[in-house]
Amino acid sequence: MEYLTVAGGGGGGNRDDNVGGAGGGAGGLLTGMVPVTAGTSYTVTVGAGGGVNTGATADGTNGNNSVFSSITATGGGGGGKYNSAVQAPSGGSGGGGSRAGTNLTGGNGVSGQGNAGGLATSAFPAGGGGAGTIGLGATASVAGNGGAGIASSINGTVTTYAGGGGGSADASTYGLGGVGGGGRGAGYGNAAAVAGSTNTGGGGGGGTGATYTPAAGGSGIVVVRYPGTVQFYTGGTVTTYSGY
Repeated sequence: MEYLTVAGGGGGGNRDDNVGGAGGGAGGLLTGMVPVTAGTSYTVTVGAGGGVNTGATADGTNGNNSVFSSITATGGGGGGKYNSAVQAPSGGSGGGGSRAGTNLTGGNGVSGQGNAGGLATSAFPAGGGGAGTIGLGATASVAGNGGAGIASSINGTVTTYAGGGGGSADASTYGLGGVGGGGRGAGYGNAAAVAGSTNTGGGGGGGTGATYTPAAGGSGIVVVRYPGTVQFYTGGTVTTYSGY
């Protein structure tokens, strides 16, 4: 049986005013083949996206793991908070590093599942890591974009999953979400953060305070397919296409 297992994305980080919160990391992504046994049941768990802490300076919450049988994809790391003294949260992909702290480093990703979050500057936060690329670091004037995800056609349509969330910023220089469901960061005074897309494991965009709050990560997904037109398993949504 072929599988795609994507965990929930991490929520965006926040601060209590102006610019500061980094993008959440994408959920870990695993794909491959696994042997199955006729008549045996296999547990499937779809991980929820990570939440956010609004109205305060706080890291985003890590996403939840997704599971197919013995295969576990790790939830994405939450986006880093403003003025942090520690590294941003790690996860399937790591949350972006946030600005003005003594540690501007993005969180680590899990090898084979995702990538690290980007590096912040003293002025702008970074994007969260994606399954395909690391989160983009901030520059002197622009917040970092989320890392790109990975495309799959396992469900019959080419779809990209597990993009990282973008960092927040003042004015219109917010970071964009990575391709694969990542949400953009908030722009102080003119743009709300965007959540990671449902069933993609995308990271949530970072926030700039109580008015332009950070956004939650997107839920993950588990897809399995096998050849033929006979249905051997139940649960979830069952479709038939192109000999699978």
